[in-house]
Amino acid sequence: MTTSSTITSEELNFLVFRYLQESGFTHAAFALGYEAGINRSPIDGNLIPPGALVTFVQKGVQYIELEANLEGGNPAYEDDFSLLQPLDIITKDVDELQRIIKEKKAKLQKEQDAEKDLGRERERERQERDKDRDREKEKVEKDKELEREREKDKQPEEHKNMDIVEECEDKVKVKINQNGVIAGPEPMDITPSAPSVACAISISDVTVLEGHSSEVFACAWSPTGSLLASGSGDSTARIWTIPDGPCGSSMQNLPPRVQVLKHFKGRLEKSKDVTTLDWNGEGSLLATGSYDGQARIWSKDGELKNTLTKHKGPIFSLKWNKKGDYLLSGSVDKTAIVWDTRTWEYKQQFEFHSAPTLDVDWRNNVSFATCSTDSTIYVCKIGENRPLKVFAGHQGEVNAIKWDPTGSLLASCSDDWTAKIWSLKQDKCVHDFKEHQKEIYTIRWSPTGPGTNNPNQQLLLASASFDSSIKLWDVELGRLVYSLNGHRQPVYSVAFSPNGQYLASGSLDQCLHIWSVKEGKLLKTYSGGGGIFEVCWNKEGDKIAACFSNNTVCVMDFRM
Repeated sequence: MTTSSTITSEELNFLVFRYLQESGFTHAAFALGYEAGINRSPIDGNLIPPGALVTFVQKGVQYIELEANLEGGNPAYEDDFSLLQPLDIITKDVDELQRIIKEKKAKLQKEQDAEKDLGRERERERQERDKDRDREKEKVEKDKELEREREKDKQPEEHKNMDIVEECEDKVKVKINQNGVIAGPEPMDITPSAPSVACAISISDVTVLEGHSSEVFACAWSPTGSLLASGSGDSTARIWTIPDGPCGSSMQNLPPRVQVLKHFKGRLEKSKDVTTLDWNGEGSLLATGSYDGQARIWSKDGELKNTLTKHKGPIFSLKWNKKGDYLLSGSVDKTAIVWDTRTWEYKQQFEFHSAPTLDVDWRNNVSFATCSTDSTIYVCKIGENRPLKVFAGHQGEVNAIKWDPTGSLLASCSDDWTAKIWSLKQDKCVHDFKEHQKEIYTIRWSPTGPGTNNPNQQLLLASASFDSSIKLWDVELGRLVYSLNGHRQPVYSVAFSPNGQYLASGSLDQCLHIWSVKEGKLLKTYSGGGGIFEVCWNKEGDKIAACFSNNTVCVMDFRM
């Protein structure tokens, strides 16, 4: 008797699974399917109809074919099948599966390449950070070495002063002429590698004015009296009363009286840094220009008289005319404004430049010049709507302009390494001085020649550059007279003494030098505690002030 038997779908599934497994077909999709109960779809968990089992068997043959086509028997085919979804395996033919695998492999390769690129970029960044750390470490080591050298060079003050005297005695030879008259000390030659050739000004002979809490960018003596103004990045200007008599340690017991001119109300605001300042001709009013675009007018007692608010950018230059009835300001907003000092209303705004205005200077009481980062210079006149003259010869930013004492020649200096002399009588420059090797930051005319208090002395132009040198020019002949090479870093400021016989210079190398204009030689030097932004002489010519990046202003005596 024959007994009929039945086989469940689950048993059939197992037989199919075992058949495929014993045939060497062990792909993960089927293992997953069986272990989960292949009668349930690994996709949605629903029961698989019995007819679908045949599809599984048919697909088994296709997978073996697909494996051969894709990898040529390479065991890595497992990776290829891992790119397929179970539903793809069941519903798509071999060609479609090949296309899917190729597309996904290409996408995967692209992602891997992107990860490699990101890894390489991160490695470059890490290397750069390592280099930065190495550079910083090297800088710290150099700073420590310099500090050790400075400590080693320190001596008791009396010994230092004695050494200075001995150096001067060694270097200066007193000459006696045939009549037995003792001539003055002969200035020494400049040797940049040996700065001790000049007589050093001792710190005991210097009055250090402290009180600013940030770099001091500008300083100016009042044309009358003994008032010194300073402007700083701490949003204040100060008016110091400097007593008559010698500077130095004897003054420290009686510190100068000071008026603090605050450019903020309440909390300090960084945007109100004082960038420029100028006294009127009577010394009764001080004008300050600020980074907030406002000009402020102060009495010599420190009282705020007026605030001028029309500029829309920082003010970089501020000048009174000689008569004192107009104030001229130049701003980053590309304009220059003339202010009527009787009403404190703006008289006229000049909008000719296409970039920030860096400097302004009066030619006379009603006309003036402006210069800009746009490389041009305009000569303007109150009441005129167009420039009187346009000078376009520089190839870089024009940093400063100055009219000569008679107002007939205009000097300019630029980032193009040149200083130029202009005349209203012609369009091209009269002289083009090209001996500097880097940007020229500032220029000054000597207070000599026709129309000055020193009419019998030659008119000269001084230019100060980032190449660490100062050059003196004979403007009449258009030639270089002296190159003064005592500084070691960029020179930011130069100033002639009132008698035109001496030139003071200040540099980022922290040194103030005093030169003989007649002989082009270094006479005295003072080493401060920070870079020097500006130097200036008092009206008598017996005191020099300098403002420093270490928040101080120094005043020293000058006697030869």
